[in-house]
Amino acid sequence: MKHKIITLAAALTLGLTAPLATSAVQTEAASSTSNQNDMYTFVRNTLQQHHMRGSVAVIKNGQVQPISYGYAWYGKRIGNGDDSVVYPTASLQKVITGAMIIQLINENLHTDKAFSQYTKISRWYPNLKNADQISVGNLLTHTSGITVTNTEINRGYNYSENNAVNWIVNKVNNSASAPVGTYKYNNSNYILLVGIIRQLTGQSYETNFQNRIVNKLGLKHTYLYQNIPHGMTDPISYYSNGGKNYQNSSYVKRSLASQIPGAGNLFSTPEEYYKIQVGLTNGTILNKDDFNYLTHLNSKITDYSGGMYLKNNDSLKLAYGSLSGNHFGTWVQLTTDNQNGIVMFLNQTDDNENDEKDVGYAILQHLKSNTFVSR
Repeated sequence: MKHKIITLAAALTLGLTAPLATSAVQTEAASSTSNQNDMYTFVRNTLQQHHMRGSVAVIKNGQVQPISYGYAWYGKRIGNGDDSVVYPTASLQKVITGAMIIQLINENLHTDKAFSQYTKISRWYPNLKNADQISVGNLLTHTSGITVTNTEINRGYNYSENNAVNWIVNKVNNSASAPVGTYKYNNSNYILLVGIIRQLTGQSYETNFQNRIVNKLGLKHTYLYQNIPHGMTDPISYYSNGGKNYQNSSYVKRSLASQIPGAGNLFSTPEEYYKIQVGLTNGTILNKDDFNYLTHLNSKITDYSGGMYLKNNDSLKLAYGSLSGNHFGTWVQLTTDNQNGIVMFLNQTDDNENDEKDVGYAILQHLKSNTFVSR
């Protein structure tokens, strides 16, 4: 009899709590929807107020909310966020090139190809000026002293990867250099890393990127420029200083993209770029120790190492990118656990990096105050 009473009591308890549990789930779902609606409105209003257009992935507690505003191609009325649009990531590509170098360090350990951050690049570039002083780590931290200019000025020629690397070698040999160890942000460093990847693997950067990044993560909207398929499009970029929108249209020409392999020829969406960031620490591309190695290289003398800036005692990772002669602006800022932050790809700006970051920071503050940095 006692057993039956306990069973009945349990049944009554379950009967009472089940609706309460369902109600709690419904309340949580309603709250989540309300928060997403609030964020959607806030992001679009913020972009509108600053006369900027683009696509943003807002990450809150590991959940991704894509929010877009304006046209990716005004003339054809293709909206930002359209499934056919992939955006230039500009310098946000550099961390991926850096990650492939770390993969190769791991893969070649205990072989005759073994190398590390300390290995001098004269092994691969015997005829490059100062190569016997410049290390792999110097390239990854922009401390090679290389000061080559005009890497983003369109030279009107479609380069192969090899020709793009050779152009940089020749340019370095005929340009002034700062002392090795001096921080000079320069695309040349990462283009030279492309040449190292090619020599170590006997395959193109393109093939390595496809196998090591795209295939590993199952990406469907991430391409090097030359591989953007028919049916997909890169966006047009526009300028506005607070007046009319969609002025001074421009776009990334194939010839320009071909000049900067590994440093600015990658196109993606905010959502898929976020997947790449997650893959840099979850073991798909790199694990946490590998990412820590990449972002804490011995040659690091600023917050920058391996394609990312680390801030606030390494609790934040961020990077900014743009392309000379275009109006694109790209900015990623995430907590290093990838749980909160934004990936922002803008195709209408006023060509002012700080103004673009102000927009991103406003979104970040709305997402989670007192967590992120403005620059």
